Amino acid sequence: MEKKTIAVLFGGRSSEHEVSCVSATTVIKNINQEYYNIVIVGITKEGKWMLVPSVDSIEDNTWESVGISAVISPDREQQALLIMENNKVKQCKLDVVFPVLHGLNGEDGTVQGLLELSGIPYVGCGVLASAVSMDKLYTKIIVDTLGVRQARYVAVNARELNQMMEVVKRVEDTLSYPVFIKPSNAGSSKGVSKAHNREELMEGLTGAAEHDHKILVEETIVGREIECAVLGGHEVRASGVGEILAAAEFYDYDAKYNNAESRTVISPKLADGVEAQIREDAVKIFKAVDGFGLARADFFVTKDTNEVVFNEINTLPGFTAISMYPMLWEAKGIAKQQLVEKLIQSAFTRNSK
Repeated sequence: MEKKTIAVLFGGRSSEHEVSCVSATTVIKNINQEYYNIVIVGITKEGKWMLVPSVDSIEDNTWESVGISAVISPDREQQALLIMENNKVKQCKLDVVFPVLHGLNGEDGTVQGLLELSGIPYVGCGVLASAVSMDKLYTKIIVDTLGVRQARYVAVNARELNQMMEVVKRVEDTLSYPVFIKPSNAGSSKGVSKAHNREELMEGLTGAAEHDHKILVEETIVGREIECAVLGGHEVRASGVGEILAAAEFYDYDAKYNNAESRTVISPKLADGVEAQIREDAVKIFKAVDGFGLARADFFVTKDTNEVVFNEINTLPGFTAISMYPMLWEAKGIAKQQLVEKLIQSAFTRNSK
C-alpha cells in the first residue's frame, strides 16, 4: 500500500502554544509510519510557518532555529505544502492534515477555514463547530436550546469596562459571590479568575479583557469536575468519564500544567445515572455545535444534589501525557496509536454521504 503524506500542525499564536508543542509530539509518535510519511509544520508565536525537521527538535525546543519557511496553500489544485528555501518554492503534496493546535488562531475555525479552502482532508471539527465551541458565550447560547443545565451567566464586552460600576451592578443584580470570570475565547483556563467580592470582580474583569473583548461572569457551581471524550464522524460515541482533582482552588492553567499535585481519576464513582447523563449530554452538545472527529465535554456534578451541569466543550483537547482525552479512550481499550489512526481515518469521511 502506497504511503499517504500527513502534515501535523502545531504551535500557533495562542496562549496554549507550549501545550500544543507537547500534544504534537504525542500525536506524531503515535502515527503509524508504515502507513504515513509525516511532515511536521510548526507555527511560531509570531505566526511564522515552518517545516520542522524532526520531533526531537520540538522536544528540545530548537525547531524555530532549524526549520525553514513553509505554508499550506489554499489552492485546491495544489493541495500542497509550499516549502520556501534558497529563493525557490517546492511543493509537497499532502493527503491529510492533523491540526494539533489549541486555542485562538488554531482551534477557533481559522485554520479549519484555510484547510477547507485547500480541499485537503483534515482531522477534527470544521469551521462552525470550532468557532462556536471556542467562544464560550456562543456555546452557552446553543446549549440553552438543548435543555441541558449550565451555569447562569452575565455577558460583558470589554468596552463596557469604561463604565465599570454599571457592569458590576449588572453582575451583582444577577449573581451572588463568588463568581468566575472567563474570557469568552481562551483555552487552558487562561485569564480565568474567581471573585469573592466586588474588588476581585473588577480585577478579574480587567484581567480577562487582556485575553478577549467578550467576557463571561458565571455563577460558581460547587461540585466535582467531570470530563467526557467524544469520538466519531457521522457515527458518534462517548467514552466513560474522568474526574479532575485540582491542586488549586480551581483548575486554572497553572494547576493543570505546572502543579504535580493536580490529578485525574478515570471512572470515578458517581451516583446512579450520572455518568449515563453526562455521556448523553456530551453527544447531544457535540452534535448541536456540528462537531466532527473529536471533542472533550466538561461538566460539574453538584456536591449536594448530584445535578449534572455543563461547563464547556473543547474541539481539540490536549493530547499530552496528562491529558484526559487519550486516557479516557485508553480506558475503553483504544490505545493512543489506534486512537490517532481512527481520527486520521475520520478525516477522509467528512464529506461522505
